[in-house]
Amino acid sequence: MVRINLLPERRGQAGRRVTSPSEAGQLWMVVVLGVAVFTVVVCFFVERFKEGELASILGENGVIQGQIDAIGKQISDHPQITARLKELRDREEAIGKLQSARTGPTSTLLELSRLLTVGGRGPTTDKDKVEQLKRDNPTEVFNANWDPRRLWLTAYTEADRVVKMGGLARDGEDVSELERRLKLSDYFTDVKLMPGAKVTETTTHQELFQFQLSAKVRY
Repeated sequence: MVRINLLPERRGQAGRRVTSPSEAGQLWMVVVLGVAVFTVVVCFFVERFKEGELASILGENGVIQGQIDAIGKQISDHPQITARLKELRDREEAIGKLQSARTGPTSTLLELSRLLTVGGRGPTTDKDKVEQLKRDNPTEVFNANWDPRRLWLTAYTEADRVVKMGGLARDGEDVSELERRLKLSDYFTDVKLMPGAKVTETTTHQELFQFQLSAKVRY
């Protein structure tokens, strides 16, 4: 009888374990489940990060929107502010005109008084302007030695800052001197000499020159 020893082979077969199809399927499921869990975790953290970014952006948008609303409110009040400023400027201008109308004629009369005062300083004007005039056109410079008693006013009216004055003078040169002084004065402009005429004074029977002047006043 032939004996066949099968024991070593059995031990070798026992040392080797063959994976069955069911076990391989379970391992694949574990791997897939692990990947899915990892994906869910990654998505969770990504979502939290994006939510933080979104909250930061919304906060910045809120600040910007607040600034826009504040600017919009200021712009909405702009027409009212502009109208108020215009009202204040108009009122200030009206007050200035009233003040000027109250003090201007007085200043003009004082200037005219200086022009007709013996030994007066002459018209109120820039000294450099007078010096330049002496070089360019000496005939337009006032005569500091002129005696204003050679001329006197008999009429003086003012309306809408236009002055008209009339009077008598010894001769036409006295009237020309008054005209030169008025033209140089800072208080008068657009000085015009009207046609005059010679007249005889009834008391002294002295021949005089009757004149009229017009000018605009500055005040």
